[in-house]
Amino acid sequence: MARTPADRKPVSAVIALLLLAPVPTVGVAAALHAAPGTAGRVVFGAAKLWLLLFPAAWYLVIQRGRPSWSPPARGGLGVGAAVGAAMAAVVVGAFWVVLRGQIDPLPVRQAAAEMGLAAPAAYLAGAVSWILFNSLAEEYVWRWFVLEQLRSLLPGSLAVAGSAALFAVHHTVAMAAYLGTPQVVLGSLAVLLAGACWSLLYLRYDSIWPGWISHVVADIAVFVIGWQLLFSRTPFDG
Repeated sequence: MARTPADRKPVSAVIALLLLAPVPTVGVAAALHAAPGTAGRVVFGAAKLWLLLFPAAWYLVIQRGRPSWSPPARGGLGVGAAVGAAMAAVVVGAFWVVLRGQIDPLPVRQAAAEMGLAAPAAYLAGAVSWILFNSLAEEYVWRWFVLEQLRSLLPGSLAVAGSAALFAVHHTVAMAAYLGTPQVVLGSLAVLLAGACWSLLYLRYDSIWPGWISHVVADIAVFVIGWQLLFSRTPFDG
């Protein structure tokens, strides 16, 4: 998607944000906290579908924008990969130094079993799908649509902070289902900072693709840790 028209009205941006930003949190809260099971999964699926369809519909119909695949005309793919590698190193390092032995793998394994990811092959298939496609969806939603709406309301730095904060909320709710408070706080801070970095990449290169490359590399580290928690008796202890 290309940048939204510069003459859009702030009221339109506020309405768009109100209709979109709370939706992933509602989906996660329903699936993991309020109504685990079939009902929660239905709400979660509906929320995902809304996240995918609403930004494009709003942009094309309400804002009358032109479709675009957000070409990285300014480059930035190498920078994105480097930023992702740095994030991955921080994630693995934080787990190794701070969190190793503090995370109970049992709730994680139970959650994986409920999602059909308890077998290594299923986990790998799910990881590939999440790493490649969920990261792209999040860049499309949070770094393109949400950030652009916020830019019509706030200065650039505040728009970046706002987009990162909104991006972090549903991740915090998800982590709270499996992790203790210290781990949730640390994880939420990591998501917040990552979201800010990806927003800055979007602003610098006017494309979602540098942020997506970075997101992919960082997510690989997350799923490596997930593998250790699920399939190793003593994660990262050899």
